[in-house]
Amino acid sequence: MPRMSSKVPGVQGCAVERTLGLIDGKWKIVVLYKLLRGTLRFNELRRLIPSVTQRMLTHQLRELEADGLIIRTVYAQVPPRVEYTLSPRGRSLEPVLMAMKEWGDANLPSQEAQAA
Repeated sequence: MPRMSSKVPGVQGCAVERTLGLIDGKWKIVVLYKLLRGTLRFNELRRLIPSVTQRMLTHQLRELEADGLIIRTVYAQVPPRVEYTLSPRGRSLEPVLMAMKEWGDANLPSQEAQAA
């Protein structure tokens, strides 16, 4: 069984708290959302999320992998190729991620509207 994320010890708290323990972190939800489109390499994720630092993205990916939400595949070639994809457990978060996107689309002004 995958370990729980660092901030929520064991299985204490309600289901919402335990779920947040897996997906908390500034970039985890964004990474999961980007991986809904399919397998991506590290640099592809960096381009899709330009505000995240390399160090932070690496950290978030490691936690997501440890929690069983993503699968990291390393190909033995030079230079090494590493790909990330949602695990079945991570894919099960799709309705949650899409609900968050829909809520944001309906309730938060777009960047274009803020600039006007």
